[in-house]
Amino acid sequence: FHSGEREEKCIIEDVPSDTLVIGNYKVQRWDIHKQDFLESAPGLGMFVTVTTPSAEVLLSKLYGPQGTFSFTSYLSGEHVICLQSNSTRFVAFAGSKLRIHLDIRVGEHFLDESVVQAKDKVNEVNFRLEHLIEEINHISKEQNYEREREEKFRKTSEETNSNILWWAIVQTLILISIGIWQIKSLRDFFISKKLV
Repeated sequence: FHSGEREEKCIIEDVPSDTLVIGNYKVQRWDIHKQDFLESAPGLGMFVTVTTPSAEVLLSKLYGPQGTFSFTSYLSGEHVICLQSNSTRFVAFAGSKLRIHLDIRVGEHFLDESVVQAKDKVNEVNFRLEHLIEEINHISKEQNYEREREEKFRKTSEETNSNILWWAIVQTLILISIGIWQIKSLRDFFISKKLV
């Protein structure tokens, strides 16, 4: 995505609890002379801030023009990941465009290549088995989190349906009572004018 030099951009990531989140990014600065983005942005860093669903700051750190950040969520919900350059130029002069490449991986565990290339096949199989167990645990956490969200949504839907039903009943009672009142007042009017 593109961003201004002093502009803060935020991404919302829905993350289950106890899940590892890894983010890789790279910043490129616009070159006016070449009319293209430079391969890197020397001297420019990124300030990364991660906020939990309860508005608590989980990560707040300054990184270079290219880097990796990671955090483990302890609370399930929408985590806000914000990126802003550390440019010291005044806002009026900071008109340079930035291109930010961002790759966020949720709950991913990487295989250690040194273990994979080990000659001892038992260790390799053991390591791969541990990796699969971690993946199964992660999938189980994801499913539990989705069940919780579905249950909240179902409760909200049932409450809304109940409110709609009561509102319809109240409207019907009001209409019936207004109709009865109009008939009675019209009848009384006709009797007072001696038309009936």
